[in-house]
Amino acid sequence: MRAAAYLTALGLVFATPAFAQQHPGHPMPAQPAPKAPAKPTPPPAKPAPESAPEADAMEAMDWPTEAPATDAASGDMQGMPGMEGMPGMEGMDHSAHGGTDEAVGSEPPPPAPDDHAADAIFGAAAMTPSRDQLREEHGGSLNWKVMIDEAEWRVRDGEDGYAWNGEAWFGGDYNRFVVKSEGEGSSGDLDDAEVQFLYSRAISPYFDLQAGLRQDLQDGPKRTYATFGFEGLAPYWFETEGAVFLSNKGEALARLEGSYDLRFTQRLFLQPRAEMNFSAQDIPELELGSGLTDLELGLRLRYELKREFAPYVGVTYGRKFGGTADYAKALGQDDSETSFIVGVRAWF
Repeated sequence: MRAAAYLTALGLVFATPAFAQQHPGHPMPAQPAPKAPAKPTPPPAKPAPESAPEADAMEAMDWPTEAPATDAASGDMQGMPGMEGMPGMEGMDHSAHGGTDEAVGSEPPPPAPDDHAADAIFGAAAMTPSRDQLREEHGGSLNWKVMIDEAEWRVRDGEDGYAWNGEAWFGGDYNRFVVKSEGEGSSGDLDDAEVQFLYSRAISPYFDLQAGLRQDLQDGPKRTYATFGFEGLAPYWFETEGAVFLSNKGEALARLEGSYDLRFTQRLFLQPRAEMNFSAQDIPELELGSGLTDLELGLRLRYELKREFAPYVGVTYGRKFGGTADYAKALGQDDSETSFIVGVRAWF
């Protein structure tokens, strides 16, 4: 029995596969690693398209190493070899991109439109008066203004006095009829007074030329003058005015005025003012010497209760020169005087 069992065990041992047997000192060979899946083969590249003739011409161009010169007036590129042979470059007008020789603003205005859409609804007869009114409201209308620049009482040594200065005008933007008046007096006497009737023509946005007549109104000898002058706003906001007067007796006078509004607040202003008068000859009848006859300097501080109404206080200094001062002294008058003033400035 033991012999049979022993033989059976030997048969089982030899029946086991050789790669599964364990042999001390002889390790089993390593199993091969599984292969990675093969990458898909990319599709063949498409053949490059044939180059266009324009591209061939661009590649064949002999490009300069320096930037080509440009004609600032016409915008044409100078020194660009190969540009003449470029397809589509024949007859190209480069001036449309680089400007023109004409000065800016010299182009004629576009024609006024005549296809008014409102005419299709309301009719041209109904819309024409409305368009006329619109043109008047944007520069074609007639206006007027009365400006009382000075209406004041003057307190000084001796006799107190009064003075005024103002103007009124009627017209449009270019043509106006202007009336000016100024003067002064004391103790019921009208020492100096005049009124001017002028035609005023705008020659720029800031200046007008004026021509007309001036008539003296004061007590004593009077004159009538042909008047030629100007009025306007000088640079830095100086109000200026000047005139030449030729009398009916051949005498020539001149006047120059200027003022400036120094703004402290929206309502408080300090106004320096100067006026100079000249005579071309000695006029004993009018007590005027030749040259600079008189000068008046004023300083007025006003407060605008409304834009149209502003009371003020201030001081003025007046002085006569040359022969005019001699005439004043001969009559027992001072050749200079200082006045403290209170007045009102108004317009409507």
